[in-house]
Amino acid sequence: MTTPSIQRPTTTAFFVQAALSFGLSLVALTIGIIKLPVGAWERSFLALGLVFVVSSAFTLAKCIRDRQEATEVTNRVDKARIDKLLIEQDVFKPGQL
Repeated sequence: MTTPSIQRPTTTAFFVQAALSFGLSLVALTIGIIKLPVGAWERSFLALGLVFVVSSAFTLAKCIRDRQEATEVTNRVDKARIDKLLIEQDVFKPGQL
């Protein structure tokens, strides 16, 4: 029987970095759209900003999903252990208490 691998949770530092990355890229893109006159260089800047926003959004979504899955796996493992202990415990068996 193989032992199921438990995925390590995302660290708080990586989660904060992903959230800050998303926020900063969104702010930079918004400022770029508002402040820069429309031209070839400005459009390329906005396109680069858009690529960064999309990639950081995927990173942030992955972090949120990983955190949620880590808590679900931990809860399921804890529930399975408790169920196993309860099944093994027979209160009507002599000498059990």
